[in-house]
Order: sequence, then C-alpha cells, then structure tokens
Amino acid sequence: TLPLLAMHITQLNRECLLHLFSFLDKNSRKNLAKTCHKLLEVFQDPLLWSLLNFHSPVELKKDNFLLGPALKHLSICWYSERVKVCNIEDWMKNSFQKDFCKRHENTVSDFLLDVCNRCPNLLSLTLSGCGHVTDDCILQLLKNCPNLRSLKLENCVQITDHTLEAVTLHGASLRTLHVDFCRNVTQAGLERVREKCPSVMLRADRSANMIPD
Repeated sequence: TLPLLAMHITQLNRECLLHLFSFLDKNSRKNLAKTCHKLLEVFQDPLLWSLLNFHSPVELKKDNFLLGPALKHLSICWYSERVKVCNIEDWMKNSFQKDFCKRHENTVSDFLLDVCNRCPNLLSLTLSGCGHVTDDCILQLLKNCPNLRSLKLENCVQITDHTLEAVTLHGASLRTLHVDFCRNVTQAGLERVREKCPSVMLRADRSANMIPD
C-alpha cells in the first residue's frame, strides 16, 4: 500500500530519491510528495526541475511543478483544434471566438514573464500553437536568459520581424532559431538574421509570405 511504499522509499538517500522522481510525470511527483515531509523536500529540490514540458495552457496554472534557476529546457506545445481559433486574426473573430481567446490570452505570456524572472539559466525554449505570445515577451526572454541557445517557435502568429530583430540584438548565445508557420515574419527579417547572425541555424518553414487562414 502507499504508506508502506513511502516508508520504504524514505530509506533511500537524496540522490536515489531524485533519480526515482525524475522518471515520474508532474502529477505523480506531486502526489508522492504529499505522502511525507521527506518526499516533499525532494519534490521541492531545484535539481528535479531542469526540464519542463507542457501540453496546454491549463497546465501552466497547476501547482505540480517548480520554476527556478535550475530550469534549462522548457517546452509549451499546444496541439489542439482550439489553436486554430487563436490563430484567426482578431478582426475576423466572432464573439464566441473572442470570448474563448480572452479566457487564456495572457496565460502563456504571463508564465514566460515569470520564467524571465526566475530562470536565468534557460538554454532552450520551444513554443508551438501559442497564438497569444508577442514579440515583447520573446524580447524579455532574450534579455533575461542570456545563455539561451535554442529558440523554436511554431505556429505563433503574433511573432513578427521584431522578434527577429531582438535575436540580432540580444541572442548572442543563440545557435538554433526556428520560426515555422509564423506567418507574420518576412523574408527581409529572415535575411537580416542570416546577415547579422551567421552562426545561427535558421529555419522558417511556411512562414514568410504564408497566406493567412
């Protein structure tokens, strides 16, 4: 049973417990941490949270993870039919679509600004289907996470050439940049990145000159 299992687990040293926790998803880690104080301390160890993957904006509001300076790799990938609603230009949305977007339009951006403040050692960021993330949000990340080496943006429709300009100014450590299906970047912006940052591996599948939905 769970109490007996917890008693047995707590006999392990901290390193073994961290290794054990590393195989669990966020919910399982949180549930295990509720069983005793020692396992809660393991849950709260920053070393456990060097990698975070999220699959919907709702997950960003849960309390089953920790943000801190140990975070190195972050992925927020939303693959859902609802993404199409967020990707519609605002002036084309009906009232239902506007209400839907309003409920979560700041969720990812607010979370990323929190990352800016708490996770200065971030090395890689992947965003997909995050239709409300803006250029300013990416600019702040580049400024506050100077070691960022990989930035992969996919289907983020509010990303424009301002993000590409920010890369040339603040992406000194960047080695990989993807802006796939980001229809509001231009060929001119991409060429500027190639000119100013020749060491960056740039990819822009279906982006510049892409026809809006």
